Amino acid sequence: MKKIGFVFAMLILLSGLAACQTNNPQPTTQPTQSIDLAATATRKALDTPFLPATNTPAPTATETPAPTLTPTRDYPLEGYGPTNFPADVNPLTGLKVADPQILNRRPILIKVQNLPRDDRPQSGLSLADIVYEFYTEYGTTRFGALFYGQDAERVMPIRSARYSDVNLIRMYKPIFVFGYAYAPVFQRLVNSEFSSRLVLESGASCPAVCRVDPRGKNFLAANTIELQNLIKARGIDNTRPNLDGMMFNYTLPEGGKPAEQVFVRFSAAIYNRWDYDPASGRYLRFSDTRNDPDGNAAAYAPLTDALTGQQIAADNLVIIQVRHNEVDPRPDVEVLDMSILGSGPAYLFRDGRMFEVKWQRLTESDLLTLVDAQGKPVAFKPGKTWFEVMTVNTTLTQDGAAWRFKFVSDW
Repeated sequence: MKKIGFVFAMLILLSGLAACQTNNPQPTTQPTQSIDLAATATRKALDTPFLPATNTPAPTATETPAPTLTPTRDYPLEGYGPTNFPADVNPLTGLKVADPQILNRRPILIKVQNLPRDDRPQSGLSLADIVYEFYTEYGTTRFGALFYGQDAERVMPIRSARYSDVNLIRMYKPIFVFGYAYAPVFQRLVNSEFSSRLVLESGASCPAVCRVDPRGKNFLAANTIELQNLIKARGIDNTRPNLDGMMFNYTLPEGGKPAEQVFVRFSAAIYNRWDYDPASGRYLRFSDTRNDPDGNAAAYAPLTDALTGQQIAADNLVIIQVRHNEVDPRPDVEVLDMSILGSGPAYLFRDGRMFEVKWQRLTESDLLTLVDAQGKPVAFKPGKTWFEVMTVNTTLTQDGAAWRFKFVSDW
């Protein structure tokens, strides 16, 4: 088993070399893993773009965030979904949109980085309908942000793809915007049935996908409004896909336990906390501000959106446990894959309550949904959802209304 403590191999590089199932058991207590400070040259190679990048400058423009979607006052008692969504209701949030025409297209999935900390705050995450946080390697995570019911004029920093992204592409049938990938991942993407929906930086991709240079960072950024023009110009199929599957209701599911705080620890370098805010009825995200090797020196700060100025918040916070598999036999690298297919343990946090449920995705074309112990659909709260994808071996401890999840390696 390779040590998850390889996180410090990544930390040594932070200043300038940031990296581009079925029926699983419940979490069990595992010993804390040791920290390995070794860094490897191979680690750097994994995040080297497969194709050369260009430095096309972005046009200077004032960023105007899209209006925040608000639920209707007359939300039906039976809620919306999992099928037969009205034409003006977003099937990824359960909320009505101002202009139903925006839903007559594919979602846009954008890969966004989480390290180094100096590159935070990211831009555009508060406007995504759904965000997935995946473990990548050596203690790091990246985000898969889905934009459908509203646009974002700037989403960044965009980074490279991983094997795990294939799950999201098959679920939500999006246009996928990413910053290249190391060779085996890139080959899987370009040889797939969705290869025509991949969008990368090129000399002709701006103003949809451009290089911007805040503070000398040379970030790759996307504008989801301008992407519609690029998609049309390239002849990419942008037909609205079937996104049935999720169910939404303001009425709480039965049961549940108080949940005022949720701690999610991926590694000594990546950990976060979600605090329930009764005034907004949402969970607010606080992210790590320093390394915490021993678990005794955690420090947090609100994670905001550089585009909107809003703190990142979720109406639904969902922890799912998925088997992570190592796919590269070399001892000095960490390359993981996972199949989010079948079902497994999950925890839904909404309205200050925790509900122990199961995630379910029975076929490749299905969206990820939540069900109870009898297999009946469990309703999301109408609004935005953040998924934390963790291992089968993840441990869970409870202290009153605080819930702590600790990522423990499956491999």
